[in-house]
Amino acid sequence: MKLPALISLTLGLVVAASAAEAPRYRVAVCDWMILKRQKLGAFQLAKDIGADGLAVDMGGLGNRPTFDSKLGDPVVREQFLAKARELGLEISSIAMSGFYAQSFAEREGVERMVQDTIDTAKAMGVKVLYLPLGVQGDLVKRPELRPAVVERLRAAGKQAEAAGVVIGVETALDAAGEAALLDEVGSPAVKSYFNLANAYQNGRDVVAELRALGKDRIVQIHASNHDGAWLEKDPQVDLPKLKAALDELGWSGWLVIERSRDASRPTDVRYNFTANAAYLKRVFQAP
Repeated sequence: MKLPALISLTLGLVVAASAAEAPRYRVAVCDWMILKRQKLGAFQLAKDIGADGLAVDMGGLGNRPTFDSKLGDPVVREQFLAKARELGLEISSIAMSGFYAQSFAEREGVERMVQDTIDTAKAMGVKVLYLPLGVQGDLVKRPELRPAVVERLRAAGKQAEAAGVVIGVETALDAAGEAALLDEVGSPAVKSYFNLANAYQNGRDVVAELRALGKDRIVQIHASNHDGAWLEKDPQVDLPKLKAALDELGWSGWLVIERSRDASRPTDVRYNFTANAAYLKRVFQAP
């Protein structure tokens, strides 16, 4: 066999082996929820917690024209990427958590904010953006915002399609409503960032919700519930049943821990997130 062919075969085997070794489900934590929002130290803390990756936020928004992000600086970006490589972690998504409290439908300058996040994700090799519609964009309580949300998501979808990334949207809608919203937007680059807590806290059947959305509409999952108890001790949460449903759907991807903190020690990051990461891995990454 000639050398170029041998090299090509070897590289192919290495890639195949790496793909085979990657777990079907991976566990991440949000940097803002472990109190390390866009801080380099978030990677070491995520590693200590036992996560496989980290969701990195774009920073505060406030009244600025765009996010207060340091990641537009190539030097800072490389520091983040180098630390992730050093610790064997991946960046699961780039988040726009500023929209938890601001209205995506009404805020001026949304196109720039989305583009800045896309540019950051591309520069860091990250394929998923997280966009929560939040309190001000709650389409259950404020259905009149739907036309504006659809219009803006269509525009954002075009931006994302051009860049080869996907925007994962978290809404307050039930699965049928969210599926209808995504279908109306009609972009392959706009999908559901499904939050288990949305279903649990509204008395909905999580498995039925996942099936209603379907594998192809879900890009990532926030795998936690409201605060008060760890996932393992939460009577609403049945992770083995959830895993069976996701296995049946053929879904794979990131399970990102956001909350589920023990009410007796809500500010102890290591205590809470280590316990939740360990339980998720025990259920979802068991041989």
